[in-house]
Amino acid sequence: MDEIVENVKMAREYALLGNYDTALVYFQGVLQQIQKHIAGIVDPVRKQKWHQIRQELAQEYEQVNDMNKTLNNFKKDPSPRHFGGAGGYEVPTRDPEVWPPPTPVEREKRNVRPAPRPVRREEAAKPAARKPSNSRRSEAKQPERGRAPPASKNPARNEKENRGGARGKKDEEKPESKDSEDEKKFDSSGYDKDLVEGLERDILQRNPNVHWSDIAELDEAKRLLEEAVVLPLLMPQYFTGLRRPWKGVCMVGPPGTGKTMLAKAVATECGTTFFNVSSSTLTSKYRGESEKLVRLLFEMARFYAPSTVFIDEIDSICSRRGTENEHEASRRVKSELLVQMDGVDGATSADGKLVMVLAATNFPWDLDEALRRRLEKRIYIPLPTAKGRLELLKICLRDVALAENVVLEEVAENMDGYSGADITNVCRDASMMSMRRRIQGLTPEQIRNLPKEELDLPVNMDDFKEALKKVSKSVSEADIKKYTEWMDEFGSK
Repeated sequence: MDEIVENVKMAREYALLGNYDTALVYFQGVLQQIQKHIAGIVDPVRKQKWHQIRQELAQEYEQVNDMNKTLNNFKKDPSPRHFGGAGGYEVPTRDPEVWPPPTPVEREKRNVRPAPRPVRREEAAKPAARKPSNSRRSEAKQPERGRAPPASKNPARNEKENRGGARGKKDEEKPESKDSEDEKKFDSSGYDKDLVEGLERDILQRNPNVHWSDIAELDEAKRLLEEAVVLPLLMPQYFTGLRRPWKGVCMVGPPGTGKTMLAKAVATECGTTFFNVSSSTLTSKYRGESEKLVRLLFEMARFYAPSTVFIDEIDSICSRRGTENEHEASRRVKSELLVQMDGVDGATSADGKLVMVLAATNFPWDLDEALRRRLEKRIYIPLPTAKGRLELLKICLRDVALAENVVLEEVAENMDGYSGADITNVCRDASMMSMRRRIQGLTPEQIRNLPKEELDLPVNMDDFKEALKKVSKSVSEADIKKYTEWMDEFGSK
């Protein structure tokens, strides 16, 4: 089992890095391992789950294989007579003294005099092909001389982009290229380039696409987060001096109550750059590198400000110092984190833009006292009430067909003490009940030939009752009492 999981991770990692050949080898090995594993499973439900996993991985394998084939096609003969299939323009033989021709759109739209210098015979046959020579020569005084025209690098760009000669106009018409090309880039000089690239690849996330409407209830938590994070961005002139923004906000509560989703919703509603940090992100086997990662994280957060640094399970990074089992390296990382959170610039970047630290923990009593002081707002995220459970049921089941006998209010009442994650699991389990009944006793071949209409049946009340028997609540009354006592002592609403 562990070997399968590790091979899947390696396959996906190589695919993300663009090493498709190695990724395909790993995917093939994983599919063979899963097939052997399925052959030894007796339980039909468990075997069905493994078949589903294998099918999903097979789809990933096909996607990577398609990308590999496409890449190999581009690596073939670099000078074909026609580019882009039927109707494409002819690419002349490369000559260092002759600019490549533009796309057909540029040939039609540009009104430039012919170049005075002699051209190749292929260009003489096509008068329009001489235009880029003169056009580019006329730009000889521009600092961008020597660059190939953008159209020759990416002929798939739309007509609006090819029509515009200025790069700024392209950016206005295509915001995606703005994010990838023209957006300010963090200067990695003075830092290990690999560390910077790792943080940008694994942490930097723009627009997590989670909105307040995706989170049921928690109105008080939303209000406090808006006041702490959103309003300082909307009214920067008000939040100055004594009313400066909070340095940090800590969300405390049982597992599965929506702390991570709240953090992503904050980043979405604010439009800030979102740094999603965990203990593995800031951990390195090399001495002193973890502290560098912490410092680099906050340097990048100030550079990309306004930004939100969300540290999930912060108790695993910054637990109480001075204990017997504390390692020296762990203490240095905690100290660096505390210094960076306090910082000489406070909670803002050099130009005054906000850098907000959001933290979430299930064990607030293990936090270091100094960290608790820096997390000035400590918000309790409780279990959902009856109203919240009903809202969450509606959110989870908005894409699922329900039978007429389903009474969501009754289902919500029967889930007292369930967390948001527990309620989601109940909905997921109930939505699969009709499929389980339909495939019971069938062979894999018969299951594969079943039409979708026979599987996608409405969820009835009995399905919810059966799911409630299988999914129990994950938070005990003793846990709730501990959170309540801690909030009474250290809470900051």
